[in-house]
Amino acid sequence: MGLDLRADPIALTAALVDIPSESRHERRIADEIEAALRVQAPHFEVIRNGDAVLARTHLGRPSRVLLAGHTDTVPVADNLPSRVEDGLMYGCGTSDMKSGDAVFLHLAATLAEPTHDITLVMYDCEEIESSANGLGRIERELPDWLTADVAILGEPSGGFIEAGCQGTIRVVVSAAGTRAHSARSWLGDNAIHKLGAVLDRLSRYAARSVDIDGCVYREGLSAVRIDGGIAGNVIPDAASVTVNFRFAPDRSIDQAVAHVYEVFDGLNVSLEVTDAAAGALPGLTNPAAASLVAAAGGQVRAKYGWTDVSRFAALGIAAVNYGPGDPNLAHKVDEHVDIAAITATTDMLRAYLTA
Repeated sequence: MGLDLRADPIALTAALVDIPSESRHERRIADEIEAALRVQAPHFEVIRNGDAVLARTHLGRPSRVLLAGHTDTVPVADNLPSRVEDGLMYGCGTSDMKSGDAVFLHLAATLAEPTHDITLVMYDCEEIESSANGLGRIERELPDWLTADVAILGEPSGGFIEAGCQGTIRVVVSAAGTRAHSARSWLGDNAIHKLGAVLDRLSRYAARSVDIDGCVYREGLSAVRIDGGIAGNVIPDAASVTVNFRFAPDRSIDQAVAHVYEVFDGLNVSLEVTDAAAGALPGLTNPAAASLVAAAGGQVRAKYGWTDVSRFAALGIAAVNYGPGDPNLAHKVDEHVDIAAITATTDMLRAYLTA
């Protein structure tokens, strides 16, 4: 039996969760979503792009709202099928973000007269490397499908409008030395010891907080990995610490990189940027975004972490994160979602899309 998009979105969440869809293995869930949309949402144009499903209305409305959700999950951790206990639904993807997907799909099938044209994008491979991201592929191959006045990503946000997102860079800070036998350590130059100054600067780092459009973004500069050492009797001649800088969206990538270089200025180390993604400004002054915030009762906060709202911001589209899941539960073995939040999110978006 296929997906029933007109069913209660709580039941639809369970049905989506019970379809395993680890990244790169989304074909089955894409097949089921596509088949359901073609039958149950006949007012939508529906197309397929790889394992992404796209649908949109052509109602001639004055504005267009894009609802985007990824269908992939992290690997299952013996947490399928879904189950409901004490008002909570447990299972891989319940929070991140099949509950959000269920809300979007349910609304697509049940809204008879929305006041906005709607585009629905259910895409693949969000949980892995950026180069595989299905939304990036759609941007390259079908850019007109991402045209909208405002985009809403169903990422878990605890029922708040989480605006914008942080940017992120990873920098490998490396130290060099001279190898020697540890019994004659004075003949060597210990590269690991040189990282002590790096760690000291990180421990003393004062993170900046920035208020943008009423959303406070707190930055963080953290060591996330240390590499070094050859054997238990060798003074190491190389060592490194990987540093992750999560920065407020008022900084560009170049400004963020320059800041990290400034933090470690004067140390006998080398720096290499290995990964970077820009943040996204809140964009809440956009009229379509402002009306969404009003519909949510003004419950707005900054998004901590990077999400695909950054892709929309780069296209000049106001974008927010809004989903029933709790971001603190994403990827956990006991991942779950409050089923009452699924209903509340559905009701709020229905009111916004029909106001």
